[in-house]
Amino acid sequence: MAITRIDPGPRMSEAVIHGNTLYLAGQVGAPGASVTEQTKAVLASIEALLARAGSSKDKILMATIWLADIGTFAEMNAVWDAWVDKNNPPARATSEGKLATPDYKVEIIVVAAKE
Repeated sequence: MAITRIDPGPRMSEAVIHGNTLYLAGQVGAPGASVTEQTKAVLASIEALLARAGSSKDKILMATIWLADIGTFAEMNAVWDAWVDKNNPPARATSEGKLATPDYKVEIIVVAAKE
């Protein structure tokens, strides 16, 4: 089965397609922006990558969300809930953890099916 890499770099690819499964790298928003702004930016990046790979948000199988501060869970969820496909919600996990820099507040990793 072929493997296709989208925007490969020296350390990682933005997305990898293997068969009918699409794996996105963790997406982050603009450093220093609010949780709401970063979440909106992350979801826009995810949607754009999914489209480039021949998929869409209704095909997301699993989302893993990392928050720098779990106290911002409701703020992130307000954006997520407005964005997620209500008829096809993915499996999801959310946890608190240190991100690559303190300026990042949200990172989301997605696995999706291809259309």
